[in-house]
Amino acid sequence: MSVVVVGGGLAGISAAIALQESGVPVTLLESRPWLGGATHSFGRGELSVDNGQHVFLRCCTAYQGLLHRLRADHLVEVQDRFDVPVLRAGAPPARMRRSGLPSPLHLLPSLARYAPLSAADRLRAVRAALGLARLDPADPVLDQVSAGAWLAQRGQRPWAREALWGLFLTSALNAEVDDAALGLSAMVCRRALFGRPDAADIGVPLVPLEELHGGPALRRIAEMGGTVRLKARVESVTADPKVVVDGAPIAADAVVIAVPHEAAARLLPAEALPDPLRWPELDASPIVNVHVVYDRRVMDAPFAAAVGSPVQWVFDRTAVSGLRRGQYLAVSLSAADPWIDMPTAELRSRFVPELRRLLPAAWGAQVREVFVTRERRATFRQRPGSAAARPGAATRAPGLYLAGAWTDTGWPDTMEGAVRSGLTAARLVRRHLEKVKDR
Repeated sequence: MSVVVVGGGLAGISAAIALQESGVPVTLLESRPWLGGATHSFGRGELSVDNGQHVFLRCCTAYQGLLHRLRADHLVEVQDRFDVPVLRAGAPPARMRRSGLPSPLHLLPSLARYAPLSAADRLRAVRAALGLARLDPADPVLDQVSAGAWLAQRGQRPWAREALWGLFLTSALNAEVDDAALGLSAMVCRRALFGRPDAADIGVPLVPLEELHGGPALRRIAEMGGTVRLKARVESVTADPKVVVDGAPIAADAVVIAVPHEAAARLLPAEALPDPLRWPELDASPIVNVHVVYDRRVMDAPFAAAVGSPVQWVFDRTAVSGLRRGQYLAVSLSAADPWIDMPTAELRSRFVPELRRLLPAAWGAQVREVFVTRERRATFRQRPGSAAARPGAATRAPGLYLAGAWTDTGWPDTMEGAVRSGLTAARLVRRHLEKVKDR
C-alpha cells in the first residue's frame, strides 16, 4: 500500500517519516526546490540567512521528537533555565527568569522585580495569571473572546498588556494581545508558563534551518526507502484517490494534503470539502524580519525582547550565519501588518536608530548592511472565532487527509503544531489502510 504526501513543510515531513517508520511506502511531493516549507534558508553573500527566527520551547515535545528522527537534535540548544533580557531605552535591561520554585511559582520572583511595570501592575498581573491558569483552552466560549479584552477586565492596563503579556503572546500567536484569541492565549500560558517549571526554556538552532530541517529530512526519507520529488507541481487531488502532478496522475491508497489552507481548498475535490467551507476565515498574518550587520559586537545576549519600542525580539545570528567579523542581528516582528509593505529604506530608518536606543554599544558601531525578509502569510490569524474554522485531519472523502499547523491541533500555528498535525494525519492514514486491507 502506498501514500502520497503533498507538501514538504514540517507537517508533510512529519507525516512522511511516521508512515515510513510503520512500513508504508511514501512519495513526498514539494513544489519548491527544497524541503522545510516555511522554515528555510538562503545565501546572501557570505551569510546563510534564515527566512525567519524560528525558536521552540522545551514543552514542544513533538518538534523535538522530529529532530531526533532526523538525527538533528544535536543541532539545537535549549536554555538550562528560561532567561530573557528585556531591553528598554534609557534604562538597564529588565529580566524574566525562572527560579527554582515549583510551578506555578517559578516565575513569581522575576515578576515581582519586573521593572517595566509598577508594583501595583505587578500585583494585578499575578491575579490575572492565576485566573488565566484556571481557564480551559478547549472551552469554545473562549474562542469568541480576545485575550486583550479578558485581561483588561482583570485590571491589565494597555502598558501591562504590551510590556508583559505581549512578550509571550504576540510572538507565540503572531497577533497583538488585544487581537489574539483567548483560548489559544490560555493554552500558551498554561502549557509554557504555568505547566512544568522548565516548559518555557527556549531552544534555538545552531545551524541554518536548511541544515536543521530540509537537508536531514531529504536524507532520512531516502534512507527509509521513500521518494521525494522536488519542483513537483500538484494540480489537483481526486477522490479515487489520485494526485495529478505535472499533468500525470499518481494513484495511491491514501493522500495527505500538507499545504496552506488556501492551497488545500484549491487542490481537494468538492466532495472532500466541508459545506460550508470556513477555511478562508483563517486569513493570514505576516511576519517581518529586519537584518542588521554591524562592524563590531553590540549585543552580548543570544537574544532579547524589547518593550516600549517597535522592536519586539532581536536575535544574534552571527555564528549561525557564518559571519566571520562583526555581528549580525535580526529583529523579528510578529503581527507585522504595519511593516509588511514598508520599503526597506524606511524600515532601516526606523529600526537602526531604535537599536541604538536599546543597545548602547551600537552608538559607536558602523552598520555594514541592512536587509529585510517578509513572510506575508506566515501564519493564520489567531483571532477570536478562528478555532471554529480550523478543520480536523479527516476530510469527507475516505483516504484524503489534511495536515498543517492551521488544522485543529489544539496548538497555535507553530512548528510544534505543524509536527503534531503530521503525526495525526499519519495515524489516521494507518487506520484507513488497515480497513482497506481487511476488505
